[in-house]
Amino acid sequence: MPTTRSPRRGSMQYWPRKRAKHVRVRYWAVSPSAKPLGFAGFKAGMTHIIIKDNRTSSITKGEQISVPVTIVECPPLRAFAVNFYKNSAYGKSISSQIFSSNADKELARTLPIPKKEARKFEDVGNFDDLKLVVHTQPKFTGIGQKKPSVFEVGIGGKKEEKLEYAKNILGKEIAISDVFKEGDQVDIHSITKGKGFQGPVKRFGVSIRQHKSEKTKRGPGTLGPWRGQGKVMYRVAHAGQMGYHLRTEFNKWVIKIGKKEEQITPKGGFINYGVVKNPFVLLKGSVGGPKKRMVRMNLATRPRSNIPTQAPSISYTSMESKQGV
Repeated sequence: MPTTRSPRRGSMQYWPRKRAKHVRVRYWAVSPSAKPLGFAGFKAGMTHIIIKDNRTSSITKGEQISVPVTIVECPPLRAFAVNFYKNSAYGKSISSQIFSSNADKELARTLPIPKKEARKFEDVGNFDDLKLVVHTQPKFTGIGQKKPSVFEVGIGGKKEEKLEYAKNILGKEIAISDVFKEGDQVDIHSITKGKGFQGPVKRFGVSIRQHKSEKTKRGPGTLGPWRGQGKVMYRVAHAGQMGYHLRTEFNKWVIKIGKKEEQITPKGGFINYGVVKNPFVLLKGSVGGPKKRMVRMNLATRPRSNIPTQAPSISYTSMESKQGV
C-alpha cells in the first residue's frame, strides 16, 4: 500500500487570522531622490486592456495580448505633519513633531487639529530620520465618505534632502504623478474582503470526511499530535474569522497613470463605485479588498528584473458597461 501523506492545512505564514486594525507598512524602499515613497487610492473596479507585450523574456514578446487591470482612483494627498525620529536601543522613537498651520477642516473628523503652530523646523534638534504624515481626501471622490485616513509616508534621499522636501511640501497637496511614473513596480498593502465567521473547510481547506464519520463531517478530524500537551493548540484548523486581513502583494506593474475620467469610466459607471473623478492608476492584475476600500501603494522594496521599466503601449481599453447599460 502507498504511504498516505496528509500535510497540515492552511499556511502558518498568514497568522493570526483576525480582523485587521489598519493598513500598516513596516518598511520602505530606498530611493536616491527626495520624494514620497508611497501613495494611497480607492479601488474602483477592474477591466481589461490590450497592450503590446514588451517583456524581453516573454513568449508573446511583440504581440498584442489582453491583460486584466485594476483601476485605483487617486485623489491628491495632503501633508499636514512631519515626524522626526531618533535611533535608540529599541529602534526608532519619535523625538519631535511639526504640524501644518493650514490643516484641512475634514481632518477634525479623524483627530484633534492643533489650533496653533506649536513648533517650527528651526526648533528641531538632532534627528536621524523623518517621515511625512499625510491624509487622504475622499471628499473629492463619489464613494460617499468624508472622514480621511491618516498615515505616515517615508521620504527618499539623504537626511538633508528629506528635511528640505518636508519644509516645502508641508501643508500642500501631493499628486500621484509626483510619486510614481508609468512602468514602476509598486507593493500593494490592502485589507481583503471580509467573509465573517467561517468553518474549517472553507477557512483552511480541510478534507470533508465520509458520511459515516463520528460526530461531524466538516471538522478537522483527529487532533493527533496537536493535543498531546493537554490542550488544543492554536495551529489546529478550527472555525473563526475569515477575510478582512492585511495582505501585501509585491511588484505590481503600473501600466498607466491617467487624469481624465472619460479615459477609463465605463458606460453607466463602475458597479458599486460610480464615476472616476480624479487621476487614476491602472495596475496589472487584481488587488485585494472590495470596491471603495483604501489601497496603499509603495515603491517596490525588491523589484523584479524581468518586468520592464518602460510601460507598454495600450491599443485598446475596455469601457463597455459592466451592468448591461
